[in-house]
Amino acid sequence: MYARTATAAAAAAALMGAGALLMSTTDTRTTTTVTAGHTSTVTGIRTVSARTDDTKPDAPVVFAHRGASAYAPENTLAAVDKADALGFDWVENDVQFTRDGVLVVVHDTDLKRTTDVEEVFPDRAPWAVKDFTAAEIARLDAGSWFGPQFAGTRVPTLKQYLDRIERNHQNLLLEIKSPEIYPGIEKETLRVLGRKGWLDRNHVKHRLVIQSFGADSVKKVHQQRPDVTTGFLGTPAVADLPSYAAFTDQINPSHTSISADYVKAVHALKGAHGKKLRVNTWTVNDAATAAKVAGFGVDGIITNTPDVVREATG
Repeated sequence: MYARTATAAAAAAALMGAGALLMSTTDTRTTTTVTAGHTSTVTGIRTVSARTDDTKPDAPVVFAHRGASAYAPENTLAAVDKADALGFDWVENDVQFTRDGVLVVVHDTDLKRTTDVEEVFPDRAPWAVKDFTAAEIARLDAGSWFGPQFAGTRVPTLKQYLDRIERNHQNLLLEIKSPEIYPGIEKETLRVLGRKGWLDRNHVKHRLVIQSFGADSVKKVHQQRPDVTTGFLGTPAVADLPSYAAFTDQINPSHTSISADYVKAVHALKGAHGKKLRVNTWTVNDAATAAKVAGFGVDGIITNTPDVVREATG
C-alpha cells in the first residue's frame, strides 16, 4: 500500500491533538478485547476499533497502517507504540525475508526510502531487502528519514514486532509482501507466529489476520492453517468473488476502487469460514474519504492517521 512521505506525515501530525482527546483514560482490554462495553466484529474477530465510550456500534474498525505511520516511522516499534498511545488495537504491517531467511517488518522491497542503507552500504545497489542479512539490516537507521527525534530507530524482525504488540495487547493485520520473490514465506511466517504464541485459539480467533496481494499466497496460508483468518488485497471483479470466497475471509481493496454496490456484492457472499465476507479498505487518511467509505458500508478502514478516521466515523 502506498506510503506517506515524511513531509506529509509532519503535516498530518497537526491533526493528532483532536483525535488524542478521544482516547479512553483507562485500558481495560481483556482476552476478548472488550473495552468500555463496546465491541466491533471483523470476520469473527471481536475487538474494539478504538478505545472510546462513544464509538458508533456500526463504525468501521480502524487499522493503524504500518502502525500510526503519520506520526512515527512506518513499520517500526515506535509506530506501534504511537498507535497504542492513541488508543488503537489493530495495527497493520508488512513482512519480507532477509538473505539469511529472517522475517523483517518493512514495506518496500528495497531499503532506500526508509533507511540509511545507501550511506552504510554504498556499494550494495539496488539495496534489496533480500540481499541483506538480518544482522546487516539491524545496523540501519530506520527513523532519521522521518524526523530527527527518531534517529537510531531500527527495522524490527517479526519476532521483535510480535513481542511489542503482545506487550501492548494489540492485534495484527499482517501482510505477506511480494510473496513471488520469497519462496516459502508463508510457511515461515506461520512458523514464527506459532513459536511466538500467535497461533493459539485466542490469537487466531480474535487477534490475527494474514493478507496479501498474492492470491496464491493467501491460498497457501489457508491450506496450511485453515483456522487462520485471511484477506486478499485487491478488488476482484464481482463475477470472480465466489472463487476468492473459497479461500479468504476478507476482500481488502483500495478506497479508490470501490462503491457501495461493490461492498454490497462482497457482503452477499460467505467466506472460507462460512461467515459474511468482509471489506477493509485502504489507505484512507482524511475525514471526508473516511466518511465516504463508511457510508459504503465497509467493515474496516486502514489508515496512516487512525485518530482522524476515528473522529470522522466513530
